[in-house]
Amino acid sequence: MTLLVATHPRFLDHDAGAGHPERPARLAAVQAGIRAAGLAEAVVLVEPRPAPRDAITRVHPGALVDAIEDLCRSGGGHVDRDTHAGPHSFEAARLAAGAGLELVARLERGEGDAGFCAVRPPGHHATAGRAMGFCLFNNVAVTAAALADAGEHVAVVDYDAHHGNGTQDIFFDDPRVFYVSMHEWPLYPGTGALSETGCGAGAGTTLNLPFPAGTTGDVYRRATHDVVLPALEAFGATWLLVSAGFDAHRADPLTGLALTAGDFADLTADLLAVAPPGRRVLFLEGGYDLEGLAASCGAALAAVEGLEHRPERPSSGGPGAEVVAAALATRAALNNGSGPTEG
Repeated sequence: MTLLVATHPRFLDHDAGAGHPERPARLAAVQAGIRAAGLAEAVVLVEPRPAPRDAITRVHPGALVDAIEDLCRSGGGHVDRDTHAGPHSFEAARLAAGAGLELVARLERGEGDAGFCAVRPPGHHATAGRAMGFCLFNNVAVTAAALADAGEHVAVVDYDAHHGNGTQDIFFDDPRVFYVSMHEWPLYPGTGALSETGCGAGAGTTLNLPFPAGTTGDVYRRATHDVVLPALEAFGATWLLVSAGFDAHRADPLTGLALTAGDFADLTADLLAVAPPGRRVLFLEGGYDLEGLAASCGAALAAVEGLEHRPERPSSGGPGAEVVAAALATRAALNNGSGPTEG
């Protein structure tokens, strides 16, 4: 099995602001996790190209692209309270948005079995019209939109502890992309309720699992087997894109979930059933405890390669079972034509 890892030195030049948790050291932690997992021989490093403007404007209006470029050219500054761009951030953001496109092209040529975008800035909070939550462009959405336009049915599964409001926003009415989020609730950005299930032609193609603080891996695994995988099988996904945020780790300073590196191994392994080899790409999102990030990322990528690497035991015994039951009821109501949707 060959794992294509898209990364670039320019990602280190993105300036998120002094003391910001989304810092360049995160990419060093990812590389350390890959080495610790024994994946060096399986990994082929890929240097992404900047996403073409028309690929970005599939999901973001040109005015947003221009505004971020102008901000960076003028020396950078704050986009919002949490999100900062420096003079080199626009180039880094274009490379991050292009990483998934590059990996998809290479996978389609048979150069690998799966891909991982080790990028910054992350992307899943960026809505169609707004950069926010440490994110400038929505990296996974750029790739998902390109695949959807090529006739694919795309599953985007997001296990970052924060709800991917941007990805949901972009595809909420799009029947070609099924968005799943397993996240902590309540937590920034405050979206991702069970009742948010899509609208219009996309009704039923959004699935949220808002878990309470302290939720453990056994609940995530139950949700994956009982709710997520059946929904994506019915959808007929042809590609799997994973917003792989590792801030659900129990040591993360920004969140309150209780997952371990072993849980990320199991969760990622389970999700591989959604699409065959050659049609799986993971995107780095959150994860701000460097040791937890290294261990969890290494465990997840080892699972993609079919290898056992669990630096920590899987967790169990936490709350959240009621969320799985409620999600099952919501999906059943949707399948019966009586479920809630939100516009």
